[in-house]
Amino acid sequence: MNPPPPPSWDLYRSFLAVIREGSLSGAAPSLGLTQPTLARHFAALEEAVGGSLFIRSPRGLDPTDAALSLKPQAEALETVAASLWRTASGWGEEVRGTVRITASEVVGARILPAILAGLRQRHPALEVELALSNNVDNLLRRDADVAVRMVEPDQQALLVRRIGTIALGMYAHRDYLDRQGVPHCPDDLARHSLIGFDRETPDIRAMLRRAPAIALPRFALRSDSHLAQLSAIEAGFGIGICQVPLARRNPDLRRVLADAFDMPMGMWVVMHEDLRSTPRCRAVFDGLAAGLRDHVSADPVT
Repeated sequence: MNPPPPPSWDLYRSFLAVIREGSLSGAAPSLGLTQPTLARHFAALEEAVGGSLFIRSPRGLDPTDAALSLKPQAEALETVAASLWRTASGWGEEVRGTVRITASEVVGARILPAILAGLRQRHPALEVELALSNNVDNLLRRDADVAVRMVEPDQQALLVRRIGTIALGMYAHRDYLDRQGVPHCPDDLARHSLIGFDRETPDIRAMLRRAPAIALPRFALRSDSHLAQLSAIEAGFGIGICQVPLARRNPDLRRVLADAFDMPMGMWVVMHEDLRSTPRCRAVFDGLAAGLRDHVSADPVT
């Protein structure tokens, strides 16, 4: 007797939506399904695996231990399915279909949108998924098609283009400096409101080792979101670190302690070498590289 076929991907897709939303009513709209259809998926997957996956509670549907053990594999299946569709949707010589780009928060929110707008004008059939994260996605596992990285890639089988070096500097809004005064030496930072990180990650420790003149006191605002830090600088909260070419776009930002803190940071555009012949990925790769080179080459003003 042949074993029953494994559950279809649709059932696992519904399963992930219920875990993420916590209820059938919340998950159904995210999938474009009705609640009865989602309930049937729910029941069919439980029957297939031979056990309960969720427990009803006042909060909604709580995943069981069995559900939590399936979640990583279902997410891996979701990643593969998305990659499969991106590949299938881009066949042919025309630049069309979906390209998934990953970049840091600041790069993705403040630098890439203008570059992507130009790409979309040149290639109207191009669709972009933009994932913002300060983590390094694995391109060999196809978590993304193209990545903008601020650390040098060390994986094999990647097509890498070095964009250049971006300077980091310490900045504050002019209104803040009018209120609190301009620091003239690193010791002056002790009387200022500093904006910085919440957790000291390896890249933060490396940065501090490269700037021994800066002994940072306690931060007045801590966040691991670089975008939140930048917004706080722009709002006049205090002094923080910002990319020099990005800061020059805002005439209200003023650089401080330029002689004591001048930090270079590399930038690379990366994609899997197997995608070099895929028109949409190659167009995005080349377009990002050109646009980011323009950004990096912008004359910094302090």
